[in-house]
Amino acid sequence: MTNGGRAPERLGGVRALGGHSAPKHGRSEARFGAGLGDANRPMFMVGRMSWTDTNWLAETHAWIGAQLPVTGEIEQPHVRPWSTVMRVPTADGPVWFKANTESLRYEAALVEVLAEERPDAVPALLAVDRERGWMLMADAGERLREIVGRERSLERWLDVLPLYAGIQIDLVPRAEELLQLGVPDMRLAALPAKFAAFLSRHEGQLGDVEQRVRARLPWIAEACEKLGSYGVPETIQHDDFHDGQVFVRDGRYQLMDWGDACIAHPFLTLSVTLEGGLAWGLDDVERSVDDTPFRNAYLEEFRRRGVSGDLDAACDLALRVGWICRVVNGEPEADAASSRARLRMFLEGDRRSSWIQ
Repeated sequence: MTNGGRAPERLGGVRALGGHSAPKHGRSEARFGAGLGDANRPMFMVGRMSWTDTNWLAETHAWIGAQLPVTGEIEQPHVRPWSTVMRVPTADGPVWFKANTESLRYEAALVEVLAEERPDAVPALLAVDRERGWMLMADAGERLREIVGRERSLERWLDVLPLYAGIQIDLVPRAEELLQLGVPDMRLAALPAKFAAFLSRHEGQLGDVEQRVRARLPWIAEACEKLGSYGVPETIQHDDFHDGQVFVRDGRYQLMDWGDACIAHPFLTLSVTLEGGLAWGLDDVERSVDDTPFRNAYLEEFRRRGVSGDLDAACDLALRVGWICRVVNGEPEADAASSRARLRMFLEGDRRSSWIQ
């Protein structure tokens, strides 16, 4: 499978949360709730035009053709409210075009920075239009989800997680630049107020979790302050890092789909990756896999790169706060059911947390 299969899926507890059948490996509606109901959502994310509008398609096809020779018909296999992906045939094989809705256009600029810093870990970027948020990328290979299913093993994550951690560390010096490029600011200092504002905007829409979460607002504020005290630098945080976002080509892992990324505490990523994915194992059974080895592999890269302190304690807190980040960061395209499901993940883990009971 090529990378054209991944961009719009956004499973693993993020914007789509379904609208698709749950894949066999590491996904479950029980974790993330109902889908977005894509069939009932308008596909007009380019001003008032649809991703399938003939004028818009003509414009994109002309831009693609100006970047490289196209040898056949351009296909549009994926159309979602937040983005679209096109398969572009060339003499050297397919390449992939992606466009995002206005609120996610920063992804093109972010991927350009990633390609500068870590060209080993993202597909070759062939062309970028930052203003319109368009990207043309080389094929990324086979998706990890299919590989994991075939191998019946999660061990590849012991290599993937340190690679991802290394990217986060490498981008620490460019965090402010990324904010200027439009990457959302979910840093700990601002997150509690942003979450309180989210609750105000969605008052009466979050069902049985609403009052329980409101009661935890003081905890969330204190947890963010405590998490910041461990001294781990804030940086890029994918916020949707699961097996649908990792590809393998020529023996190298390629990390994809940065449209949910934000600047935040790096460990917040583990809420989706560990609690929302790996801990459910190959057959979607809750807490059927001990995620400790994967967590350790991720944290060890930070230690190896000179980040000191009690990283295990920081990780414990980040696993809780990460769901709050996911709720706020995913708001633009999430529905109430998706937000409720994420908040339930926060509350369920919160019950098991030993800090600030």
